[in-house]
Amino acid sequence: MVTEERAKRGRAGEVFTAFAKLGVTAFGGPVAHLGYFRTEFVQRRRWLDDRTYGEYVALAQFLPGPASSQVGMALGAHRAGWLGGLAAWTAFTLPSALLMIAFAYGVVALGDVSGAGWLTGLKLVAVAVVVQALWQMANSLCPDRPRAGLALGGAALALLAPVFFGSAVWGQVGAILLGGMIGAVAFRRDASNADYGGLAVGRGFGALLLGSFFVLLVLLPPLASADGTLAVFDSFYRAGALVFGGGHVVLPLLQAETVPTGWVEPDLFLAGYGAAQALPGPLFTFAAYLGAAKEGAPSGLLGGAIALIAVFLPGALLIFGVLPFWQTLRRKPAMAGAVTGANAAVVGILLAALYDPLWTGTVTAVENFVFLLAALALLMLVKVPPWAVVAAGALAGWALL
Repeated sequence: MVTEERAKRGRAGEVFTAFAKLGVTAFGGPVAHLGYFRTEFVQRRRWLDDRTYGEYVALAQFLPGPASSQVGMALGAHRAGWLGGLAAWTAFTLPSALLMIAFAYGVVALGDVSGAGWLTGLKLVAVAVVVQALWQMANSLCPDRPRAGLALGGAALALLAPVFFGSAVWGQVGAILLGGMIGAVAFRRDASNADYGGLAVGRGFGALLLGSFFVLLVLLPPLASADGTLAVFDSFYRAGALVFGGGHVVLPLLQAETVPTGWVEPDLFLAGYGAAQALPGPLFTFAAYLGAAKEGAPSGLLGGAIALIAVFLPGALLIFGVLPFWQTLRRKPAMAGAVTGANAAVVGILLAALYDPLWTGTVTAVENFVFLLAALALLMLVKVPPWAVVAAGALAGWALL
């Protein structure tokens, strides 16, 4: 994947050690992670320059999947080849994934926790975190009326899809596709002609990886009906393959794959999502919690591992598959406009998720709303770190609700 010269620059063990430190200290979500990466690998370790780092970040923003994790994989491979990419993903992901699986075991062992105050506190903090993320994303991705309109249309489509099509997934996918098609026409002036410099990735191998991405996306659904393990892999693979924007946007897709099927109770789903805000590393490790906590086999450690690998695999196939074609694609005005439109639609999908299941399933009384306002004040006004708000929310919920 990388040139021999580049592969000799470092060892996988070195990459693992560097990313392991970030795996236990990188709080704050994908945007913060990208800042940590630049400080550690561009400024301090000098593994690459800003120009090449910008290439990786731009590509990750263009593709579905967990942006910060995709950049981490590319950085690891840049330093130490394929083993370096695997080492970077493992070290950055494993700490939070293990903690999320352990939390799943604890919640399942407690039995019926639907009325627990600490659970209500976690759910309300999850609502507050999504409100904050939605506000920030809307300011960045929908700064004008046309893009705000796309976001509102995407929200309406996502909310109405279960009524007309029987599944929320169709609304989410449709909103992204429509946003991209509209954006290719309406926002084509947003294209960039910047030259990011070529990255030494073979086009043939890139095409093979892209083909694998689409083959799995098409073949897994019919195969999943005959096997429970494949059904789990298919659901989480599809969620990872369709998430534009990463981070909090994975919430509605994972909810649509796990709650309506009866794999995870709504309260347990929201509790896990709230707990995930308190951990470093990628938010996509929430999938490990869902795989571990789900009803029926596979669950526990095996279910968590299957869900974790499945949700990250599409992003890995895409980041390495698209690299050799990236410069050509990035210069096309229609392609850049499609990305702009899809990103606006993503804001609408998150808005729909804020309403259902978060708001409708959590803010059911006046005291819940007041609790939510307090959490929002801590996050957005006082600037308390999300992990601290999560801990305070669980404790306050146990004491007050």
